[in-house]
Amino acid sequence: MVHDADPPILLRDVYDDLDEVIRLVERSAPYTPLGGWMRPGLDPDVENSPMWFQNDWVHADFKLEGSDLFFQNQKYIDTAREFWGAEEIVPQSIYTNIMYGLCECGPVHTDNPKFRGRERQNTPMFLLRTMLWSELFTRWEIRQATAIWWLDDVAEGGGLAYWADGPNKPPRRHIGEMANTAIIGDNHHMFHQVEPVGPLGEGTRLVTASAKLAPADDGSGDWVILDKGREALRAPLSDYRVSVLWKADVYQDAAERRELAKDTLSLEEVARIFNRDLEQRGEATRLDLERLDDLDHLRALSAAYPEPVPVGTRPSIYDNAA
Repeated sequence: MVHDADPPILLRDVYDDLDEVIRLVERSAPYTPLGGWMRPGLDPDVENSPMWFQNDWVHADFKLEGSDLFFQNQKYIDTAREFWGAEEIVPQSIYTNIMYGLCECGPVHTDNPKFRGRERQNTPMFLLRTMLWSELFTRWEIRQATAIWWLDDVAEGGGLAYWADGPNKPPRRHIGEMANTAIIGDNHHMFHQVEPVGPLGEGTRLVTASAKLAPADDGSGDWVILDKGREALRAPLSDYRVSVLWKADVYQDAAERRELAKDTLSLEEVARIFNRDLEQRGEATRLDLERLDDLDHLRALSAAYPEPVPVGTRPSIYDNAA
């Protein structure tokens, strides 16, 4: 079974003052290459990372000055209410992606889930994703609204493919006239994939995981990637693909939010639910809580509950970045 999501809602002309947004992008620098759960154990001295940079603006214990421009965006909140048919929209996080010269796509994926009592601060991401695809923990899943906003159109590519009709049908695309637009929907159940980002004629260039992207300090207005003390790239911000992602928890109303907060999952309950289901299905694998740091163990568990591969999935830049 796959949870399908309704098609997202497209907003145009989201912000009146793009200079204010650019100041936020600058204030959050430097940005570092995308890593995270899907790329564990990267050697920081090896050029194994495409020029896909990321930074948080808001998370559990940090809030960038001025980020309420996105965090408390009333257009986002109202549109999320419309999309979900729910009243209680609780903003949770903002992060930013900046990309350049990706000649393949990003990975096709759904965004990472969270459950009442279980999220990335206390549970390995491989386990959370397996919990989602097992459909054993739907009762505890926290519904999350997502807005993706784009600063500019890039000269080549830069689109987003999204499977609004489910993974068994071809994707739709948002490409061209993307500047100052946003799509709002359920990215936790709708597969999506960043398409190649120009310039495409130069090929994909890799940097180390310790590279940093920031505005040049010479007044030129350029943004520079510094990698092990050398300048790997210099280009104006308009040449990069800049997107800002907003996430909020969704409840029917404040009363539902209070009531559901009483119903949380412990790791012991997660293991019991998984292992009972695995036994009933005749699977040899069991979740061992003593091996949560063992990626091979978690991968074996996820193999019992595989994620779908959507129709029309294209090769990912990370398929060859080792």
